[in-house]
Amino acid sequence: MTQGRMLVWMALAMGTITVGRAKAQATPDVGAAYYAAHCSMCHGPNRQGNPPTFPSLVGVGKRMTEAQIVELLHTGRKVMPAVPTLQGAELAAVIRFLETDPVMPAQAAAPPPVASAAGPVHAGDIAAGSASFRQNCAFCHGRDAMGGESGPDLTRSKLVLSDVSGNKIGEVIRAGRQNTEKKMPAFNFSDQEILNVSAFIHSQVEKAAASAKKPGGRKGVDVADLQTGNVEAGKSYFNGAGTCSSCHSATGDMAHVASKYEGLQLEMQMLYPRNAKFKGTVTLPTGEKVTGIVAYKDEFVVGLKTEDGTYRSWSLDKVKYVEDAPVKMHAELFPKYTDKDIHDLMAYIQTLK
Repeated sequence: MTQGRMLVWMALAMGTITVGRAKAQATPDVGAAYYAAHCSMCHGPNRQGNPPTFPSLVGVGKRMTEAQIVELLHTGRKVMPAVPTLQGAELAAVIRFLETDPVMPAQAAAPPPVASAAGPVHAGDIAAGSASFRQNCAFCHGRDAMGGESGPDLTRSKLVLSDVSGNKIGEVIRAGRQNTEKKMPAFNFSDQEILNVSAFIHSQVEKAAASAKKPGGRKGVDVADLQTGNVEAGKSYFNGAGTCSSCHSATGDMAHVASKYEGLQLEMQMLYPRNAKFKGTVTLPTGEKVTGIVAYKDEFVVGLKTEDGTYRSWSLDKVKYVEDAPVKMHAELFPKYTDKDIHDLMAYIQTLK
């Protein structure tokens, strides 16, 4: 370790220097080496991501503040484990690496939109907008803007349909959505980037509309298509043959569920809830048992978040692991459902607002 880096570590440990100041002295290749060893397996060697599970980290400095990046690294999120031990100059180097993304070549100013009988021609570079959208938006809205893990289908958005060359889309991108349950961060996009992203989104609207006109084609699933069941029959199934009430309550955990989700997204949650939390217990070779919420699991590793908020992980070949996941009962119901069961149950759940 060089004398300069040693001084940075000591200053950070004593609280006399901030991560921001340490970052100025951090060696870029230290951050790149840490990323390659610990992050690239999920987010890609070039930070391109692997949506919908692992988002692109290109441009993360525009989406998150330095403090938010530090918090994410230290506390983790969903399948991403926490790394509270990442501190000091190494932490500063990782942040510096994440914030120094390649800059795309400057583009010439786009011409203003031109009106035609078919509607406005949206200004902007669709290819550049596609790249930017996939880096920053695809994790939630899907690579084709038609909806993803947590974001809505933008090709069906009333705001998008009334937008002209980013005049409405740009406001949302720059302000974010902080007053909704599923918050959207604000992005520091330039005027040209706004034009490009909006041009891409509008191109996807046109593709979806063209696909819907083809024989047998349809553009998504309308909410009305999923409201054909009988509410009372669905309630009876919920409390009876479906055994739903053994785990759920219409006035408890299911209260207002139809206000959080609608249409196909609600039905998907009903059939098999995604991101449902469940407990797991690990028995160590010493006989000690550790129980917590399963924060990460693959073929080789399991990670639990214990009651005190501590994240711990083990190799599955070194411990015994048992999970308590009532959500698996949803999968067990698949072969037992009839079409009528699903439509009736959906009709009832849609009343839980």
